[in-house]
Amino acid sequence: MNNVTGNPIEVLLVEDNPADVRLMRESLKDSKVRNYLHVVNDGEEAMSFLRREGKYSGVPRPDLIMLDLNLPKKDGREVLEEIKNDPELKQIPVVIVTTSSADEDIVKSYCLHANCYVTKPVDLDQFMKVVHAIEDFWLTIVKLPKKHDMM
Repeated sequence: MNNVTGNPIEVLLVEDNPADVRLMRESLKDSKVRNYLHVVNDGEEAMSFLRREGKYSGVPRPDLIMLDLNLPKKDGREVLEEIKNDPELKQIPVVIVTTSSADEDIVKSYCLHANCYVTKPVDLDQFMKVVHAIEDFWLTIVKLPKKHDMM
């Protein structure tokens, strides 16, 4: 199991829906892996967080990004493209978690090098199952790059 006793996993959630943020926070609270969930509500804020600009100057680099596509100011597709084109950020895995199940969004996300694409279920129980599946896979099974390995 990855990181039960080590340093917590830093997770950045980029989500503008307060209900989805609350559900994600609740789901990750009881995680098998210690984690810190950081939340930003739009694409511009996400890039400021990732580049540690302004009020985010002291934040840790995330180990995993969960990104909604439909965001204000700068949409998730633009954020994903910026992350994957930035030599200092491109190693961070990005999981798209969105309501869109459109083939166009799925294909475009993978073309922009998303690591995973998950459609949010509208049913509460299914939403919780999806979050737990993401958690189980990305926080316990997958070996994430160590911070010093990132360029």
